Amino acid sequence: MASELPEIPGHLLAEIFLRLPAPEDLARTSAACVTFRRLVTDGSFLRRFRRLHAPPLLAFLDLEGFHPALPPHPSAPAAGALAAAADFTFSFLPAHCGWIIQEIRDGRVLLARDHGEDERPPVFRELVVCDPLHRRYITLPSLPDALAASVEHPAPVVRMPWCEPCLAPLGEDEAATTFRVICVVHCETRLATFVFSSSTGQWRTSVCKGWSELFHGRGESTVNSPREPTSSNSPLDPTFLRRHYAYGCFYWESTMIKRKDLLVLDTRRMEFSIADLPSKGWGTLGVAILEAGEGKLGLFGIRDEPAGGKPDLCYTIRQNKGESSSQWQMVKTIALGSGCLHCIKASTERYFLLVSADAPRWVGSSFKMPDLEYFSMDVKKLQLEKVSVKPFGAALSRTRIYTNFPPSLLSSPTI
Repeated sequence: MASELPEIPGHLLAEIFLRLPAPEDLARTSAACVTFRRLVTDGSFLRRFRRLHAPPLLAFLDLEGFHPALPPHPSAPAAGALAAAADFTFSFLPAHCGWIIQEIRDGRVLLARDHGEDERPPVFRELVVCDPLHRRYITLPSLPDALAASVEHPAPVVRMPWCEPCLAPLGEDEAATTFRVICVVHCETRLATFVFSSSTGQWRTSVCKGWSELFHGRGESTVNSPREPTSSNSPLDPTFLRRHYAYGCFYWESTMIKRKDLLVLDTRRMEFSIADLPSKGWGTLGVAILEAGEGKLGLFGIRDEPAGGKPDLCYTIRQNKGESSSQWQMVKTIALGSGCLHCIKASTERYFLLVSADAPRWVGSSFKMPDLEYFSMDVKKLQLEKVSVKPFGAALSRTRIYTNFPPSLLSSPTI
């Protein structure tokens, strides 16, 4: 008579299930039996699985709305399920005003009130954080007057303060429904930050740093034109700043005007610093700052004047946490299609979007703008995959990448 196999302990099953390669495999496992489902739907297990498995790129959003990944992109089936289940028109938000997307992270969307053509909109706008998959939102309280006054009414300035709200990433031990919003205020002489925590429901003041202190002794701050910051003038024009996120830090760059400085905010220590971009491998057509693995920072850029005149995509990795450009090493170049225009449109942690288009041309007496092809790049695969094709339209608008697990047991409410 055959002996019965011993039951596998729950903690060993959990270790096995954590190594399943895809969320779809986990969903199939949960349907096998009651014991498996109870284990894989446990909150602590799901948090561990999310930390080990990056959610896929499912879509991107711009001023024209929601654009899911289309076939043959590998995320197309999950993106279709997301499009059917979620509300990316944000019709569930308060209807007293329009809303503009500021950031997308961990399945949440941060939006700010649209003040339209107001000549002088407020420095601190009304903010909401929402979960479009589960149609939930939280309206953030206004920043207390005492905190707002510290940057709204400084000494006479040439340029008014400009506030940039950011969604901070979840900490390892934070609950899935908690979040932080960091308002980074670019003042003429300094940077200031205010942090909202959903756990306390309150704003608090955080790090403040003077521009002259940040840039002290750095010398040249652009590739072609040096500019030494003064005590009364910000050396970084917010108009040209683009924000990236990797490994707990926000990075701001101005490569479109050939600046080589990186403004860094470490959200774990709440500290500002300045670092350098690599000396080569990027130009004015956008860069993507990503998580290259093993704690190393990766950067993709398009060279403005590549060898032989053919555009290429350069991948550079920073070898350690040093701030010097000499710490960067180019590890790969990828040829892009000749005769086309290319730019890097958006990035987030592991992915970025590359946009390609033919040059505009005259057709009869009218000027025809080309369609735009959107490609995603996964830093782990280093392969361009077509996401979508759309008319030129709002091509110059800010684009945000949406990553999440498809509607399933892994996509629990985040609000």
